[in-house]
Amino acid sequence: MTKSTGAAAVTSMEAVTSSEAVTLREAESSVPPECDGASVAAPEIVRLKADLRGMWMSGDYDRFSRYMEPGAREFYERIEVASGCRLLDVACGAGQLALIAAREGVDVTGVDVAPNLVERAAARARAEGLKARFREADAEDLPFEDGTFDVVVSLVGAMFAPQPDRVAGELLRVCAPGGTIAMANWTAEGFIGRMFRTLSGFIAPNGTPSPLLWGDETRVRERLGRGTAELQLARRQYLFDYPFPPEDVVEFFARYYGPTHRAFETLDRVAGERLRRELVALWSSANQADGGLTMVQAEYLEVIAQRS
Repeated sequence: MTKSTGAAAVTSMEAVTSSEAVTLREAESSVPPECDGASVAAPEIVRLKADLRGMWMSGDYDRFSRYMEPGAREFYERIEVASGCRLLDVACGAGQLALIAAREGVDVTGVDVAPNLVERAAARARAEGLKARFREADAEDLPFEDGTFDVVVSLVGAMFAPQPDRVAGELLRVCAPGGTIAMANWTAEGFIGRMFRTLSGFIAPNGTPSPLLWGDETRVRERLGRGTAELQLARRQYLFDYPFPPEDVVEFFARYYGPTHRAFETLDRVAGERLRRELVALWSSANQADGGLTMVQAEYLEVIAQRS
């Protein structure tokens, strides 16, 4: 089978997930060192960013993320955000984490590369009468002054930007001294890492660092350690809980989750059906529920750092 080349934004996962036998350290060695920082050729980065923007605009992340709100709440409560502080949610999607903070009286700003998601987040805030601001912005080039925010968070969002060292630099730059930087990042070993491994079997690689490297403790220390006074890392489980069976979960992801939606969109009918079968098998094998329900635990790396 020939792999599709039409979903470049999805394919950087393959650096980590191309084989069950490939370790994370081996995967890192397959990525040119210059790709982890700011040295990727400008025209290629422009194209990749456009692909990413289109990928996250596709599907319906607002509808998709509603099932993730309980896990977002658990993550938020461990950050211990004080009421009234200034919080920035980077790659905020449709506001699942930012809106939780706004309901707690936090001064919230959310940014995302997808304008339709920013608009949806703002609409949700208005509907609830919440004081929260949302705007389109790039995690690699945040439009804020140094030290603007007391808390900077990203829930499985900023990890997908193609130049991770720039992301790390921006998270550190806009966080006030003594402030908190918190991230939740999917791991290569966890369920979402396995799902991306499945997707990578159908899509050609694009040469950028895998987003899943943000789920590696050593790499996170390299990226954030020099700008932080304290760095706490813990592997957690995110519960995907759906009131329908694995076959319907795969269809739900195919319709509404950008990376999966884009993967199916680029494949022909035969390849698409094969991908669907493999994803159903994956979800079924990890399912902890019976009776036509789906409950799957997905590992992520929780990052909580104090800005120096």
